[in-house]
Amino acid sequence: MNELKTAIIDIGSNTIRLVLYQYNNEEGLHELGNIKTVARLRTYIQPSGEMSEEGIHVLAETLQTFKAMLEDFEVTDVKAAATAAIRQASNRDQIIAEMKVRTGIQIELLSEEEEAYFGFVAVAYSSGTKSGVTIDIGGGSTEITLFENKEIQQSHSFPFGTVSLKQRFVKGDIMNSGERKELIAFIKEQFQTLSWIQNSGLPIIAIGGSARNIAQIHQQKHDYPIASVHGYEMTEENLEELSIFLGQLSFQELKQLDGLSSDRADIILPALEVFRVLMDTVGSKSFQLTKKGLREGLIIKKILQTDSNAFDKYNVFEGNARRLARQYGRTEKEVDYLMHLADQLYRECCHLGYLPYNAGDLQLIRKAAKVFNIGEYIELSSASQHTFYLIANQSIDGLNHPERVKLALLASYKNKDYFQRFAAPFSTWMNREDYRKIRDFGALLKFVYALNVSKRNVVHAIDMHPEEDYVQLNIYVKNNAAAEKYQANRHKKHLERALKIPMTINFIEEGWNTDDN
Repeated sequence: MNELKTAIIDIGSNTIRLVLYQYNNEEGLHELGNIKTVARLRTYIQPSGEMSEEGIHVLAETLQTFKAMLEDFEVTDVKAAATAAIRQASNRDQIIAEMKVRTGIQIELLSEEEEAYFGFVAVAYSSGTKSGVTIDIGGGSTEITLFENKEIQQSHSFPFGTVSLKQRFVKGDIMNSGERKELIAFIKEQFQTLSWIQNSGLPIIAIGGSARNIAQIHQQKHDYPIASVHGYEMTEENLEELSIFLGQLSFQELKQLDGLSSDRADIILPALEVFRVLMDTVGSKSFQLTKKGLREGLIIKKILQTDSNAFDKYNVFEGNARRLARQYGRTEKEVDYLMHLADQLYRECCHLGYLPYNAGDLQLIRKAAKVFNIGEYIELSSASQHTFYLIANQSIDGLNHPERVKLALLASYKNKDYFQRFAAPFSTWMNREDYRKIRDFGALLKFVYALNVSKRNVVHAIDMHPEEDYVQLNIYVKNNAAAEKYQANRHKKHLERALKIPMTINFIEEGWNTDDN
């Protein structure tokens, strides 16, 4: 599939959302627009089980508005997927038929199993976590899956969500202590029916708007230094701290709270308690956030049916890094070339004992080589600052936040002073050894990047020869490399500092040498 412009209408129990996507082989999957209506369809389910006429009218009006927006964006490929609110309505067939007549939109009703599966698909193709337990809590249902090595093993859908829990347990706008105890006891009882999650110790990966809001509140409360919640990680203690903090706020204070959507002020505490009970049931130490969910799962599955190589769930970061590099002007050939040179130089340094060989370190260097100095696409003179910001402050599938910051520090390395400035807000994220290692690897990558400053791929091999009190670095070139010679000699001081030894550089062109130092 070379090009796709499509839209998903996600008809949930709390919100109805229209998301427009564009996909192509080169740049991957991107959102073009994201429009949300807080419809609370779950509240229109009557005691008889039917959705009321008022609820049906709200749905029809929303879909008609979305249809007009689709015409504005010139999108004709549309999938409307409905979940718990319509699934649980006894008049669901009538609702679907009426929407087709009134709006022209054909609604596909997802089963509980399908809803759980597509949430898992989104996680598998956007997260670096190999095994875990997912939770997708909506307004009217909660889906739980367990996956191992990126393969789904178990799934279950509970017929309760944030809106239905509030309706059942909370009389006012927010929970009191007695209501909270009743809700927790109910959730514990429900989760204990799933033997396959009990004390598995796996990470929890949370999907959906309530989870994202919880992460945003936590980030705001702690002046978090980088943007986005995708790949953000919290602990059981963090969730407990938030539970105490939010429980002390009035409804009006919750509506004004930074990081919390005002339409979720009355349902955020029930959602938070569900997450806390799940962590306790699983015995998990890690609560991870993803911004991907049902909608992305549907789109990813659709693309894979046409192009099975479009995404690789086992190497999530690799494909995304190449797309990121292309987005900022880096060709596939240049990416591979920089990785090859970085690999050679690192192995030579390890062979001579200047660096200790570590497979994980090599992988980190290779990752950073793919996106090194991409900020020059914006402005050459401030490429380092742009590179750090671009990598540290955007969601990168396959990386958690500490991994993203390490990558940003490596890929943006300019000199020791800049490194210290960029690293300062993250002093508690790394120990001294990690800090030193990333700084030294940054110097190595900066030198490698200098060896292709003209973008001609003229260097074909590197080797190092230790002398009595210095090391000679031989760089074999295919033809004239004046620009590379100039840049290499400018930047060798950073490599000398990292390896702790003086260095001379010898460029060897097509079998004859000229010593430049």
